[in-house]
Amino acid sequence: MTHSLMVPAMYNLCLLQPDFPTIDLRHWRVGAYGGAPMPVASIEALAQTQPQLVLMNCYGATETTSPATLMPPGMTPLHNDTVGQAVVCGDIQVMDDDGQALPAGSMGEIWIKGPMVVAGYWNNPEATAQEFVDGFWKSGDMGSIDDHGYVRILDRKKDMLNRGGYKIYCIEVENTLYQHPAVVECAIVAKPCSVLGERVHAFVSVREAVDAQTLTDFCSSRLSREKVPESYTIVTDALPRNANGKLMKRHMREQLLQSLSAT
Repeated sequence: MTHSLMVPAMYNLCLLQPDFPTIDLRHWRVGAYGGAPMPVASIEALAQTQPQLVLMNCYGATETTSPATLMPPGMTPLHNDTVGQAVVCGDIQVMDDDGQALPAGSMGEIWIKGPMVVAGYWNNPEATAQEFVDGFWKSGDMGSIDDHGYVRILDRKKDMLNRGGYKIYCIEVENTLYQHPAVVECAIVAKPCSVLGERVHAFVSVREAVDAQTLTDFCSSRLSREKVPESYTIVTDALPRNANGKLMKRHMREQLLQSLSAT
């Protein structure tokens, strides 16, 4: 094998194989990935076990029909928290809630334009009018673009937590949890709170026994207080994913609400 195109969960499955570092994969030169964020911890682990492998992120959606961004070859180690730069034919802007372009480094919604973007939704003019503006498609992803054009995706707009007025991007907390050696995969969801509106709840799949307090202490040393998970669902099975390998946060939120109702 020389090239691969997989979702991040599949690379993580490779890393879970005990003999993965000893397998002769010297011809594996390019590892492309997309569909979900790749944890920084996984990128670093792949660099250690497969130093010859050039990782290349891409970002897009059904509405873009193909990647809207690509990581320039060899740049992943320097920009491992981004999805690369806009493709040559694409135009990516970060917009505020009023549809106004924001300056570099500002947080907002990612809008995408280009010949690869569809014209609208089939037989759904209402959704088309809502999601498409002047050729741009509103991705629903929150992120930023730096001065060099590297795009950062922080969260789905609908998944961003608001804890007492503090905006919390799930990926920052998830990347922190992934650094713990016992964590295989994780997902952050909002836990309803009558006082603060939402609190941080973590679904965590582990490879070895670990308690909630250990994970809390680990996060507390790396995150500001409002971002540290306050409750956990810790399992040894895989977290639920759809056919495209994306974590099903809606399913986990429903599971959390059911457990809260039961108690």
